[in-house]
Amino acid sequence: MRRVGRSILATVAFTVIIGTATACGAEDDAGPETAPNPTRSTRPEIPPAPGDHSMALDWAGKERTWMLHAPPGYRPGTPTPLVVALHGTDQSVEALGRTSGLNALADKENFLVAYPQAFNQQFSRLSEQGDDVNLVRAIVEQLVKTWSADPARVYATGFSSGAELTYSLGVEAAEVFAAIAPVSGAFTGGPAASDPNYKPSRPVSMITFIGRNDRNSSRMYGGLARWQGNLGCEVGKPAWVDKAKTVNRTASTCSDGSEVVDYTVNGMGHAWPAATGYKTAVDATVTMWEFFAAHPRRP
Repeated sequence: MRRVGRSILATVAFTVIIGTATACGAEDDAGPETAPNPTRSTRPEIPPAPGDHSMALDWAGKERTWMLHAPPGYRPGTPTPLVVALHGTDQSVEALGRTSGLNALADKENFLVAYPQAFNQQFSRLSEQGDDVNLVRAIVEQLVKTWSADPARVYATGFSSGAELTYSLGVEAAEVFAAIAPVSGAFTGGPAASDPNYKPSRPVSMITFIGRNDRNSSRMYGGLARWQGNLGCEVGKPAWVDKAKTVNRTASTCSDGSEVVDYTVNGMGHAWPAATGYKTAVDATVTMWEFFAAHPRRP
């Protein structure tokens, strides 16, 4: 498991902006310790407050942008849950927000939502991008420090390739995330495909949603089985959640004390099941939040 030996904030210069983020001046290929562009470093910091905020930080010599939604009930200084939401390939953060309905639920349940924007439209583990696992870790650290995000209630979700990074966060940033919720994505690639020791160092519970008609469903089920196997989970029996038998739910308990819940949606392809997206007998957004709220990080 990869670890960061010192505070991410010691190596990253944070900036925040109002409106659309744009790069100023020439970029370089240096690592995360590269000094920020002077123009960026003078941008005023956005004070914590309710609303939608366009944010940016210098990371691996590039400007990386992200959106932050703070609900109307948000109060600076009050510990507030945080959900990090990762978009799919070529999907915008705005599209993920619309499809998932996370902002509306955040307004109702009073939690923050952070939407990192992938570089070149897809999240990556490449070192020249600064490694997006550590990018997300840095965003969370900033929000804990300056926006009162509760470190015991930090969660991650993602769609498609964003879901794949969500799995990586669950393993490699287990000290940050209490629970994760991949949607229509697989635990696959690199060590996830073959290393039985590639698993969280502390309990990270997981809830996932898979469409039976998804073209990649077999890869998703294979990855789910590896996650369960790596954690020594006792897999329960599937149970229908609706009379029409369109959605089934399986709950598993794992040897480290974490829980795994997976939903299979019959008839659904590559989609996010929600009231604002693909309508089914299960709303992934509401269901994952209920799961998150029941699974804060253990001491």
